[in-house]
Amino acid sequence: MPPALSPSLFTENPARDARFQVKDRWIECPNLPPEHPHHQIEFFQRQMNEEINSIEASARCLTDFPDAEWELRLELARQCADESRHARLYRRLLESRGGYVGQYPVLNFQYRIITNRKTLVERLAIQNRSFEAGGIDAIAFGITAARQAGDHQTADMYEAQLADEVNHVRFANRWIRKSIEKDRRALLAIGAALTDTAIAFAEVMGKEATEGVSYPIDEIGRLDAGFTPDEIRDAVQIQAAERNATEHR
Repeated sequence: MPPALSPSLFTENPARDARFQVKDRWIECPNLPPEHPHHQIEFFQRQMNEEINSIEASARCLTDFPDAEWELRLELARQCADESRHARLYRRLLESRGGYVGQYPVLNFQYRIITNRKTLVERLAIQNRSFEAGGIDAIAFGITAARQAGDHQTADMYEAQLADEVNHVRFANRWIRKSIEKDRRALLAIGAALTDTAIAFAEVMGKEATEGVSYPIDEIGRLDAGFTPDEIRDAVQIQAAERNATEHR
């Protein structure tokens, strides 16, 4: 049995009804290989639950920081609406392929990591600028793969989702930079939050889930989402270095 997750890095799981089997670590889930007939069903259900995590995390930003600027609160409310739409779309895909809610276990690590942070700028850096920025890369890759496989229903859904995710990252980038301009100490808070997030993510996913697994940086998507060319170049170089290190182990 794997050791418990570090309590200092995670909040409690969000509420789920009896249909859901909630696990703490990737290795506790089936993780069906791509050739398995239910691989896509498992993937769609996990993605549906991740979108629910995003709704919950964004909603918590609204309730936990009621004094945030109105324009930012409006963006967060829109994000809740977007993520709700994504969750419904993933459920529709899941059920259209013969699956059902609760068929496979789910993880709530994103919500548990994000809501563990005490400031809004930290949460935006983790949820939007980190997790959702990675989602831009994954979705762009998924669009191409789905089109090549002739699965245009999934590709169309991914394209609609990508447009929303780019906007979520863009508004977070804008507000994070504004926060840093107002108080440079926000940089220290963000750095600490991202360090803890990397540790927490490694605890949940383990080497089994992460070694050799990465999506190409979607440079166009990230530029549209408000990353600077230098930030994108750094991300590409870091990814290349990590891939090189994995290949030479």
